[in-house]
Amino acid sequence: MLLNGDCPESLKKEERAAELPRENGLDEAEPGEEATGQEVIVIQDTGFSVKILAPGIEPFSLQVSPQEMVQEIHQVLMDREDTCHRTCFSLHLDGNMLDHFSELRSVEGLQEGSVLRVVEEPYTVREARIHVRHVRDLLKSLDPSDAFNGVDCNSLSFLSVFTDGDLGDSGKRKKGLEMDPIDCTPPEYILPGSRERPLCPLQPQNRDWKPLQCLKVLTMSGWNPPPGNRKMHGDLMYLFVITAEDRQVSITASTRGFYLNQSTAYHFNPKPASPRFLSHSLVELLNQISPTFKKNFAVLQKKRVQRHPFERIATPFQVYSWTAPQAEHAMDCVRAEDAYTSRLGYEEHIPGQTRDWNEELQTTRELPRKNLPERLLRERAIFKVHSDFTAAATRGAMAVIDGNVMAINPSEETKMQMFIWNNIFFSLGFDVRDHYKDFGGDVAAYVAPTNDLNGVRTYNAVDVEGLYTLGTVVVDYRGYRVTAQSIIPGILERDQEQSVIYGSIDFGKTVMSHPRYLELLERTSRPLKILRHRVLNDRDEEVELCSSVECKGIIGNDGRHYILDLLRTFPPDLNFLPVPGEALPEECTRAGFPRAHRHKLCCLRQELVDAFVEHRYLLFMKLAALQLMQQKAGRMESPSTLENGDSLSSESKPEDPPGPEAGSEEEGGGASGLAKVKELAETIASDDGTADPRSREVIRNACKAVGSISSTAFDVRFNPDIFSPGVRFPESCQEEVRDQKQLLKDAAAFLLSCQIPGLVKDCIEHAVLPMDGATLAEVMRQRGINMRYLGKVLDLVLRSPAREQLDHIYKIGIGELITRSAKHIFKTYLQGVELSGLSAAISHFLNCFLSSYPNPVAHLPADELISKKRNRRRRNRPPGAADNTAWAVMTPQELWKNICQEAKNYFDFSLECETVDQAVETYGLQKITLLREISLKTGIQILLKEYSFDSRHKPAFTEEDVLNIFPVVKHVNPKASDAFHFFQSGQAKVQQGFLKEGCELISEALNLFNNVYGAMHVEICACLRLLARLHYIMGDYAEALSNQQKAVLMSERVMGIEHPNTIQEYMHLALYCFASSQLSTALSLLYRARYLTLLVFGEDHPEMALLDNNIGLVLHGVMEYDLSLRFLENALAVSTKYHGPKSLKVALSHHLVARVYESKAEFRSALQHEKEGYTIYKTQLGEDHEKTKESSEYLKCLTQQAVALQRTMNEIYRNGSSANIPPLKFTAPSMASVLEQLNVINGILFIPLSQKDLENLKAEVARRQQLQEANRNREKAEEPMVTEPEPAGAPEDSASQPQAAKDPSSPSLQG
Repeated sequence: MLLNGDCPESLKKEERAAELPRENGLDEAEPGEEATGQEVIVIQDTGFSVKILAPGIEPFSLQVSPQEMVQEIHQVLMDREDTCHRTCFSLHLDGNMLDHFSELRSVEGLQEGSVLRVVEEPYTVREARIHVRHVRDLLKSLDPSDAFNGVDCNSLSFLSVFTDGDLGDSGKRKKGLEMDPIDCTPPEYILPGSRERPLCPLQPQNRDWKPLQCLKVLTMSGWNPPPGNRKMHGDLMYLFVITAEDRQVSITASTRGFYLNQSTAYHFNPKPASPRFLSHSLVELLNQISPTFKKNFAVLQKKRVQRHPFERIATPFQVYSWTAPQAEHAMDCVRAEDAYTSRLGYEEHIPGQTRDWNEELQTTRELPRKNLPERLLRERAIFKVHSDFTAAATRGAMAVIDGNVMAINPSEETKMQMFIWNNIFFSLGFDVRDHYKDFGGDVAAYVAPTNDLNGVRTYNAVDVEGLYTLGTVVVDYRGYRVTAQSIIPGILERDQEQSVIYGSIDFGKTVMSHPRYLELLERTSRPLKILRHRVLNDRDEEVELCSSVECKGIIGNDGRHYILDLLRTFPPDLNFLPVPGEALPEECTRAGFPRAHRHKLCCLRQELVDAFVEHRYLLFMKLAALQLMQQKAGRMESPSTLENGDSLSSESKPEDPPGPEAGSEEEGGGASGLAKVKELAETIASDDGTADPRSREVIRNACKAVGSISSTAFDVRFNPDIFSPGVRFPESCQEEVRDQKQLLKDAAAFLLSCQIPGLVKDCIEHAVLPMDGATLAEVMRQRGINMRYLGKVLDLVLRSPAREQLDHIYKIGIGELITRSAKHIFKTYLQGVELSGLSAAISHFLNCFLSSYPNPVAHLPADELISKKRNRRRRNRPPGAADNTAWAVMTPQELWKNICQEAKNYFDFSLECETVDQAVETYGLQKITLLREISLKTGIQILLKEYSFDSRHKPAFTEEDVLNIFPVVKHVNPKASDAFHFFQSGQAKVQQGFLKEGCELISEALNLFNNVYGAMHVEICACLRLLARLHYIMGDYAEALSNQQKAVLMSERVMGIEHPNTIQEYMHLALYCFASSQLSTALSLLYRARYLTLLVFGEDHPEMALLDNNIGLVLHGVMEYDLSLRFLENALAVSTKYHGPKSLKVALSHHLVARVYESKAEFRSALQHEKEGYTIYKTQLGEDHEKTKESSEYLKCLTQQAVALQRTMNEIYRNGSSANIPPLKFTAPSMASVLEQLNVINGILFIPLSQKDLENLKAEVARRQQLQEANRNREKAEEPMVTEPEPAGAPEDSASQPQAAKDPSSPSLQG
């Protein structure tokens, strides 16, 4: 069993924390539990092993599973150390060649123990290229440059530096660990109170990166392609190699393999050279001619296969690193060739064919989805195509902005140009042909793509058969926004006016509708809460729509119904859309709304719409319940009048007196009352005439009160066209329009009066713990609060009575406000910079933004070279690149003035600073943190070195420090729905205390996630973390360690090496390491977590208290008492600040400090701290609580020790050296006791329960669950992946109240 909670009130908070936004009511189609139970069996086909015979090595056996393809065995062989150098081969069973793409179960005669023979096949040009590419990949396999350069979905991971290789074995290797002295002193900058924040330790040098040089050069020869007469001898291509011994050789790739020829750099002679050795593999040939190659290549492959697979598997989407060390640029033929062929045809080694993205994206959607295996196949295909499309779109967008793609309308001015590359359509975020004139011009054109992407996301999630959206990716690069879309077949051949058969192309003047579109969109209207409505076109005819007018329907040449321009899927946000003659509710006007925004496309987030409707639903239930109570109270005398069918007969039992129920209504109690309303509402909605007129009246009144569009059932929907400039509604709808306007005003008020205060309250209670800008934005968005409300959130934080406890939120918010304002300025700043001045311009901007140097001077490009003729006329200029050096005149004063202005205009927040140093001083920020935030937001990559931000004598950045600028990419994230349901039911089981069952369900979810996403994904990371925690609680430390190690690696690779989530994972891993007696590893992991926290935020964060308690405890365990005290006392200070001096967390902190003083035999200090803790326990929990008693026992024990010590001292003073001294017992803490405390502070508790207790507990849980079901209206599906890591409450108090375990949403496992 496990429990978690601070004190009784934290339970209520956790209930809320677990209720995350429902996924747009998509859970209606949830497969029944039983069904999924059976379906799973299909997937788990038992595997079997086959024997592989490959030339030149011993036969070995391989475990395979029946649903693998033959191709997957190929992949395994190309990865294995002893067969990795083969690429061109086929597998034969009993002399028959196996088809690459057939599944193993369909191969006749393939069974346990079958022998598969590897047969070398003749090469073709394509195969030879693949082979060379593979050899180059093997040579580069330990080289991190691809990860630093952000290519091919490589990303960084540093865990192995801190664990010294793989964790699994080290337990066995280092047995006598407790005895070995460990050096525990951390570097100076990690100690509490240190002011320096170095950058270099962020990317420690990995020993494996000093690559072993196998060859000096391997490139394509200049003699390619072979002339005709050589082609007829089977020559495919020529390679040029310089070996490590400086021997230059020329190699022929022929159909039969590789051999040396007699060509030199200037003389072509294709005849074989000596040694006349023909090898099917390039590696074997190089082994022959270069001893160094042979030795180093073997070592390299050994190291490669020893690395954890998660360190080298590609991630689904590219992750960029904002820092990188100085790297030498080495020759690399494949990279060079890729760059020149622009990789157009290289998507999947299919030269000359580009992929038809639209066809792929839509076909995968059409795959069948009747049962689990079909759904898995479909989701896997959708996910794969999306991640490929995102990668291609990103490359294309960069090529467009760098000016390497020809426009399809080259004669127009650059802003208006459109591009097609690789079957993807690219357009720039500028207002072309005044399309957005009424909405805010270029500013509106800049936000429209992201709004549109959100629309695409939403419609994709609803997943209605027959309705298609475009593949959409939005890329911000070098100050430009590029939208990449897949191309509707036939759209380029016809005029837009002819194609659109639904919606409007001129914002509501001409509007069309189409019955098929109405039918398809009607199916999305319920989950998306969109109202079907009528509008007038310019001929005053009524047209019926089920979306906003801008949403266009086009039937492609492939006969599919596409919808595009989904930028107004959600209703407008009236707080930022002043409408003449419309007054907002009082909550809004009090907060200074409506405010004119820069554009008129502000809309509410989907999360807000869902939360608002949820809120209205609860209101509806309460109103109806209240009316029923009143009716019932009036009719208690004659119960017979209510006999109208079964549905309400429960009402007439006089046993439940209305009094207490009506009273408890407010707290959302009165479960039975709400349950009856629910029943009643269902009866009336199903309209079978059983409900009596008075109950109908109740429902009708409640519906009217909450603005439901139906009078018989709760149904709140929004009309997205209300307040849309240029849209007119027919006379007959005026009343409906009035109600809709009111609903929008209520939603705007709801955001201000419920959601923002709710967010602040969650922050005070530490239900969410953001650590940087991204996690703060995430928390805001989960509650449906747009980033433009950031200023309002900060205002509320400032006015909060608990201002002190919100210090961390305030700092993160201010930092986010500053970096977002700077990003807006940087965007326009960069548009005026041409490619040659990029690094100079960016370093100048960073100097103005962060350096204390008062007047940095920009270095203009073209100083190095003098050109004879300055040719000013250039055709294919990147958009907006006038030869412009305006950027060079920016000064720090001007930039900071603009930042403050931008913060005021955009966020309505007044910053009190004129320079960076004032900002740092006033708000307690860190320059290194600001640097990280601005780099992540804009895609800058800087050199890994120590920057002297505060020097007043020289600027902090030079142009050499800016290494690269990456795109910032927004795309759709397709979900694995079945896996997600398993994950949720697993979580629910765990929270009910059924660990075994929960564990099985979550392992199954992991299986399904892997099936859909492949090995790497954020959601898999959450799954692994939960599994690790479960195994740990069930006492299987090895399994916990292995799962958590994967979770850390995956978090580093997919989210980033210093992402707050990664820091969390490091902490969990440290705990499991300690439990497996790997003490030094545990410490170095905790030190890493502390360093990252200091870099990302600083020392003053509630999470730091937990971290320092962990570090202090481990140090106490290894008897480093003074060091331990530094960390524990810092934790005490931070806890006191953020949880208040009377909190139980603080009491625990006092106890931990007292224990260390006891070990040092400083009893006076120990007593002092323990007394503080005792007082807190006594006031918070009372005299009789077990915690209070424990504390008082410990106080007695300390007092006795103190007295004993004093006696001894007196004895010494009296009798001098002849004193008879009883030996003092100072005990080093046992590992078990330290581990017990570690579990407590990390929120993990084991409770020994008898079988009988368990039975009672389960019965009680079941009862609670029913109550909650009644209470908790419609089940909410939660998004576990994005929940903030919950603070692990100090659960010491809940130990005495086992009912805490029943709280089904207690997040003890999600933390």
